[in-house]
Amino acid sequence: MIADATRTLGRQAVTALTAFAAVSVIHLAAQLVDADGVANVTQWFLMPLLAGFLALATATPRTRLVRLTLLALGLSWLGDTAPDLADGDTAFLVMIGFFLLAQLAYIAAFWPYRAASVLRRPAAAGYVAVIVALVAACAPGAGTLLAPALVYGFCLGTMAVLSTALGRVAAVGGALFLLSDSMIALGAFADWFHPPVEGFWVMLTYIAGQVLIVLGVLAVVRSTAGTPETATTSSAR
Repeated sequence: MIADATRTLGRQAVTALTAFAAVSVIHLAAQLVDADGVANVTQWFLMPLLAGFLALATATPRTRLVRLTLLALGLSWLGDTAPDLADGDTAFLVMIGFFLLAQLAYIAAFWPYRAASVLRRPAAAGYVAVIVALVAACAPGAGTLLAPALVYGFCLGTMAVLSTALGRVAAVGGALFLLSDSMIALGAFADWFHPPVEGFWVMLTYIAGQVLIVLGVLAVVRSTAGTPETATTSSAR
């Protein structure tokens, strides 16, 4: 499916994807060596480059799926950058706020394809179990941030479930996005969660999740013209 998504890309799209890959590598290397300045600056460019790739890889007029995915990437960029303008709980709430909007944009993008997802299948129970376990682990330390964290967790899980409608690549992307944000929540609220190079793992799963979602979207658009009616035939089972 990744081959389907990247086949016959134009030169500009390939350039944008190459730039995204290069900045991602620099960013992850900076996370490994605690080069915070480099990590912060490179993070500002990740989502714009990925959005640029998707825009350049799709023709106008773009489908509703592509437009909403571009919106989600833009909101994710705000979630990456806007917290730099605040401190403490305010920065965390700003981040949650923009990423909540990003999840809602993804949900709106994937919703027309929901019949092909695991939403009404037994596999959905696995996503529910992950969210319930995450809330249980974070609740004791969340304090006044518990309510917004609960809302965000519900939307994040819904996005991950609905991403399965676009095929295995997007489904893996949605799951990785869920894993990344779960690590952020545990790092913020669970005293026992202190993995080595935590920032590296958070960003690795975040970057991989976003790019796989984009590739899944691109594959659907290229194989089905982005119509919900035909997308069900190529979804994850």
